Amino acid sequence: MTMRYDTISFLSDYGLGDEFVGVVKSVIRSVAPEVVVVDITHDIAPHDVRAGGLALARSAQYLVPGVVLAVVDPGVGGTRRAVAVEVGEGTSVLVGPDNGLLAPAVAMVGGASRAVELTAEGYHLASPGPTFAGRDVFAPTAAHLCLGADIEEVGTPIPVHSLVPGVVPVSRTEGDQIHAEVLWIDRFGNLQLNLDPTDLEPLGAALRLTAGDIGRNAIRANTYSDLESGELGVLVDSYGLVAIAVNRGSAAMELSCVEGDSITVESGGAAPATPVQLQPKRSDELA
Repeated sequence: MTMRYDTISFLSDYGLGDEFVGVVKSVIRSVAPEVVVVDITHDIAPHDVRAGGLALARSAQYLVPGVVLAVVDPGVGGTRRAVAVEVGEGTSVLVGPDNGLLAPAVAMVGGASRAVELTAEGYHLASPGPTFAGRDVFAPTAAHLCLGADIEEVGTPIPVHSLVPGVVPVSRTEGDQIHAEVLWIDRFGNLQLNLDPTDLEPLGAALRLTAGDIGRNAIRANTYSDLESGELGVLVDSYGLVAIAVNRGSAAMELSCVEGDSITVESGGAAPATPVQLQPKRSDELA
């Protein structure tokens, strides 16, 4: 059965300062004028395939079924393959470079049912140069898929197991310490870690966080409002992963972290203070 789609969800590292995003969207509109383009984000750091793949994976389960166009492509014009990957037996198709960018999202939605290398040049634009595949290869192909072109019309079938895997770091536990990595820092400075909430269960409510030479005490919390203003907390974020946050502040600044940094999490934190009462000296003790 021929599948038609009315939505393209678009992610890239193009930014909005240049014309790249507008040109890609115009190419799509010239082929499939009725298709709606949803911008996931275009603020992925240039060439950061890992960050793009993680953003796509975070978004995948919430995207409208259709075509996903993802372009973070430092190998453009080289030997990397341009691919389309079908998921959900045709519910959606992901289009982009085969460099690990698509893999986390494909895994998140249950794996690929078919994949092709985009070799059918009749679905491409004539290219004055090889360095803008988003405009010349991926955008027109995505648009034609929306109009009903079968995935095997736009390319040559390839084994799904040959697709380049994504690189998602795995945490490790050594003794009483969990060694985690910062997957993502949002615009509020919250640090998403590669930890499931169950990983923290043995550690208790008071935690000690160490990032490089910086160590801080933190508490487990359910929401930001459970923390005092400026207090460091560890909670479950909107994607179900462990995150470090500061109420009305930036955990990234507090711990001086960037994406990819290591953070050690262990039981600890500040012990309850024991009040000390000073008693006046007796007169016979005065000097």
